[in-house]
Amino acid sequence: MNRPPATALIVACLAVATTVAGMVFAWSLRPPPPVAPTGEPAADDLRCGSVACQPVVRADVGADTVELLYGQGVGRIRTNGASGRNIFELTIAESGAAITADSLECTNAAVSVCLVRGSLGGEVRGELLVRRSGAWSRAQLPYVASGGYLGLRDVDGDGVDDVVAVQRACGPGADCPRRFAQVFSLVGGKSELGCTTVVGDRALLPGWPDVAPAFTQLHRCGA
Repeated sequence: MNRPPATALIVACLAVATTVAGMVFAWSLRPPPPVAPTGEPAADDLRCGSVACQPVVRADVGADTVELLYGQGVGRIRTNGASGRNIFELTIAESGAAITADSLECTNAAVSVCLVRGSLGGEVRGELLVRRSGAWSRAQLPYVASGGYLGLRDVDGDGVDDVVAVQRACGPGADCPRRFAQVFSLVGGKSELGCTTVVGDRALLPGWPDVAPAFTQLHRCGA
């Protein structure tokens, strides 16, 4: 059997080694995949269902940004800034509530509050993010306004926004023009501050269309 000269073998081995080294060097030059600072997916990689999440609306809250993202019936709430980066599930999107440019309302204060809301049928459903001591968290209890309005207002004057929900004053399963405002405090959980007097039309509610009852206008709900 003829054997190749030793010199030819050496040249062949050097050629293979050079090719492998070149491939390794080229691989090492590839840019790293995009990764968010805390290890979460970068914006382009964040998924809502089987599609990439699309930004809907954002708000600046002091040195933080709060953004709603949506796609295929799935939503996310993303915060970024001085308080760090967080991503929360948008639970009202899963229930079918419409997420639009009007779905986000935020206030910047010592205790900052963001209300996320969406219409579903004749109701408005909402959830809250609260920033205390530089950290965002989500309030676990949802809000439902059967009268078509859900907003923020510091009704009791304690420096923390309350949730104002307009409710229908009708029998079960019925619809009517009678409305009242129900107010919830965020201090100490979802505690009910009270309700306004029932009026014959929502336009008669205090402050309509941005419902803003005074604390003195509240009484025990159901009384």
